[in-house]
Amino acid sequence: MGRKQTVPELGRYGLLALFVMGTISCCMVYLCFSALFRPPNRNTEFVVSKVSDGLKSEDADGDCCRGIEHLELWGDAVKWGSEFKVNSSKACCLACKGMCSGDSAPCLCDSWVFCGDKQACGDKFGECWLKKQKDTLEPDRLDSGDHVMWTSGIVFGRGEFAKGNSFWLLLSRHGGIIGLETEYGTLHLKLLPGCAPHSISYILDLLVSHHCVGCHFYRAESRGKSWDSEGNHIEQAPYGPPFALIQGTLGASGAIFEDIPTEACPTIRRGSVAWVESGPEFFISLANHNEWNKAYTVFGFVLPEDMEIVERIAQLPTKPEVWGNINVAVLENPAPLHVRRIKRSAGNQKL
Repeated sequence: MGRKQTVPELGRYGLLALFVMGTISCCMVYLCFSALFRPPNRNTEFVVSKVSDGLKSEDADGDCCRGIEHLELWGDAVKWGSEFKVNSSKACCLACKGMCSGDSAPCLCDSWVFCGDKQACGDKFGECWLKKQKDTLEPDRLDSGDHVMWTSGIVFGRGEFAKGNSFWLLLSRHGGIIGLETEYGTLHLKLLPGCAPHSISYILDLLVSHHCVGCHFYRAESRGKSWDSEGNHIEQAPYGPPFALIQGTLGASGAIFEDIPTEACPTIRRGSVAWVESGPEFFISLANHNEWNKAYTVFGFVLPEDMEIVERIAQLPTKPEVWGNINVAVLENPAPLHVRRIKRSAGNQKL
């Protein structure tokens, strides 16, 4: 014979029902955002589920200081670690940045190596080696792997923004500018190695290999009537579609791609270049997307004077598709792209 449920039992089952309803709601949000960037035939996990609150709040201004563990960069030492010890990899990175902060002077330091594993490092614990590469777009890697006790990173000088052609030439002299070459013009990208070191390592590998066959843009959506020309959202306008972005892939045909870990996830701004999940799909934003809740690893930005090229691509003929329950616009003819070096980081000699 059944027995009458008591009030505490009713409360317990009520909480269970609320939990199930909440779980279903979260799954619906997951599916909605996943469909925003993924065709229905792609079975991958949406990046927002992997982004911690710490990553979302960290490096909001894009001024980060991170490196890659188990990597030792070589290069000429400008400050010897045996004579210079710090308490964290970030402190080592900041010391290097401090030697590369002038608006027009060349960077005296563009790479750093830190030993932060007390057990593995022994008497080398805390050593911070500040180095100068012959070419920061092709850093000299001595060793990598779990057996390596060092953490390393690279630094690109920032300088001051200026108008006209001097804008990207100033930045390029310090390194960190690459080109995405399309038939509609070359997009100059400022890379962010301190915010996304693993991402930048992959991009630099593409530069060295000179192989990006199959890289292309395949989706293009304008700002529509939802965002103004500066990327600001228009009050009471919907947040898409269209979603104000162009999307493509940096996965070279025939090459094995390893997922890139989630890195700095600032708010997506106009010009931001970010991965879809863990790559190699990526997008360039034409608008400020505060509504996307800092869910995407940003590894660079398009220089403002080149955004007109992005706008031009966003206006190319498209055909409608539905990804999940999201209406998207796919290019009738995908636009091939090539990753190009702009200038050597040492000097101003073109390649």
